[in-house]
Amino acid sequence: MRILVLSDIHANLEALDACLASAPSFDAVVNLGDIVGYGASPNEVAKRSRDVGKIFVRGNHDKAATGLIDLNDFNPMAAAAAIWTRDQLTEENLDWLGALPHGPVSLPDFPQVQLVHGSPNDEDEYVVSLGDALAPLIALNVPLTFFGHTHLQGGFFANGSSADGFRPEYRTVGQAESVPLQLKPATRYLINPGSVGQPRDGDWRAAFALFDTDAQVVHFHRTPYNLKGAQDRIFAAKLPPRLATRLAAGR
Repeated sequence: MRILVLSDIHANLEALDACLASAPSFDAVVNLGDIVGYGASPNEVAKRSRDVGKIFVRGNHDKAATGLIDLNDFNPMAAAAAIWTRDQLTEENLDWLGALPHGPVSLPDFPQVQLVHGSPNDEDEYVVSLGDALAPLIALNVPLTFFGHTHLQGGFFANGSSADGFRPEYRTVGQAESVPLQLKPATRYLINPGSVGQPRDGDWRAAFALFDTDAQVVHFHRTPYNLKGAQDRIFAAKLPPRLATRLAAGR
């Protein structure tokens, strides 16, 4: 089975469309949360996400946009975007986003895989460094966990007494590319597919992953998208301009 793994779309319709168009054939789609927030197409992205996938976990921006968490922990730019998003969402999409499940979520046919937004220990925790990853890795009772939240494509692994992190290495900055990761037996993985709609690893291209359950390979992908279209939507919505300009830097 080939599973398309999406995360942190952040209401960027242009990036989501590019990922779906460039992805190799897949049998199922899973979504690691933060479907909305920051971007200017919350209803369109919510609908497209619902159309293509059935398995989700909620993200902190999904909670913020639906009033499930206080915005005091958000920076002013993120809080302004969350309030704008809440005002734009249809009642149907508000209800759907508000009902998204808390991670971890298991895949029905693959109990060895689980999905979270932040970490298996805390849905809002940022797993950025190996130090952040050690406690979750030690506590994992499944070999493979997909997580999002950091907008950094790559991940961490632990095997016996060793642990380390990894990032896919790409050859270009503007073309569609993929990098495979062969999963090893007796190894626990935390893998981030990267952010579809707002990468923060210095690469502006939309990021996603494809997991081949038979071959036990995770393919990391980057694809260019209509960046100007996404930026123009943000400017037209009168959202903070920085939300548009940062897309070009992948930060």
